[in-house]
Amino acid sequence: MVAGARGAAVSTGQANLRHVAQEHLRRLGGRRDFPDRSAEQAVTGAEVDIDFVIAPSGHRPAHTLFDDDRRADNGHENGVEAVAEPTVVAPSELNARFRFSSFVVGHNSQFAHAAAKAVAEAPGDSYNPLFLYGGVGLGKTHLMHAIGHEVHDRFPRKRVVYLTSEQFTNEVISSIATARMGEFRNKYRTVDVLLIDDVQFLAGKDRTKEEFFHTFNALHEINKQIVISSDRPPKEIPTLEDRLRSRFEWGLIADIQPPDFETRLAILHSKLGTNGSLIPEEVLSFIAHKVQRNIRELEGALTRVQAFAAVHQRQVDEDEAARLLSDIMPAGTRKPINVERIQTLVADYYNVTLEDMKSKRRDKHIVFPRQVAMFLVREETPSSLPAIGKAFGGRDHTTALHSIEKIANELKEDERLRYEVQAIREKLYVQ
Repeated sequence: MVAGARGAAVSTGQANLRHVAQEHLRRLGGRRDFPDRSAEQAVTGAEVDIDFVIAPSGHRPAHTLFDDDRRADNGHENGVEAVAEPTVVAPSELNARFRFSSFVVGHNSQFAHAAAKAVAEAPGDSYNPLFLYGGVGLGKTHLMHAIGHEVHDRFPRKRVVYLTSEQFTNEVISSIATARMGEFRNKYRTVDVLLIDDVQFLAGKDRTKEEFFHTFNALHEINKQIVISSDRPPKEIPTLEDRLRSRFEWGLIADIQPPDFETRLAILHSKLGTNGSLIPEEVLSFIAHKVQRNIRELEGALTRVQAFAAVHQRQVDEDEAARLLSDIMPAGTRKPINVERIQTLVADYYNVTLEDMKSKRRDKHIVFPRQVAMFLVREETPSSLPAIGKAFGGRDHTTALHSIEKIANELKEDERLRYEVQAIREKLYVQ
């Protein structure tokens, strides 16, 4: 209080303490007179009368004299429980549909899903930062939103912020233009969980990279969780500075690969909804075979077929589905995925011959590519184990199963192998 204002209050012999909550008067037993006035005399230098002015019912100021005491007493004052603070709502930027419960886990995403769950259950303690990467439409954004929701559900008071790198860049530009960088830094360097999507778009934006670098450091130093997504691993992002690349690699790097046929079919089943009876199993299987690389396209294809079925109130057959989806993947635009094509692509990738794939040779540099090829055939075609064994030199089904399980287990731990399998899949889908 400034001197002039204090003098005005003292000269009238009265001091008004406005907006005192009614519960505080009740704690005083309804008394409005206070015999011991030494405190107010010490402050004002004169004897004053104190009038309590009760705020209208339902009114609560942003801050009262009692707020600090209540907070200092950890929610209690004089043994009376304080009024609970309002519930914190989930951040509006989080998509309500993207939760762990709606994420279909397959071999392609098992590792990334497990890492995301671990981070959400103990933010700042496990895998910090968590770097998710994979192609467009494979579920990275879904997992990031799911982390945000799970953290909010488990720890309602933690501040969770999700945004794309483009939004981050736009805020940097706006803050520079309006000379409000202090507010910008305070906003992002005081959160508990920061989720940045599509970080590859920071490449080439020097000022934005600088701000993100310092934001990353500020959060990491105080064990706040950082989750980053990209369409490629850190080492593959062009023009990314080494200091940022090294920080991205501090924690855990987890990739999401294109889903195999079984996972694609499971995703379609999970999205059927109320009109599921109008989409027969053979049509779902057709869609799963037709749209192989992008989950968004897969869901979009199902939505289109479902809409047609709902309008006509009847089942859709495979021919109708093919006609409805002809513009998504016209016939003949991609080579069919079969055993021999997978064998050829894997052989080319590992620099062995197609004959080596089918031979009885046990050289290590041949056995490993053969096992990878068997794994991909199992994942991407409806071939049975006996058929796979036969296609690879007449081996029995137990040998095929052993090879497939060996690669599946190694994929959980070996980042390099995950990258190699994804690279082969990319060729499989685009050629």
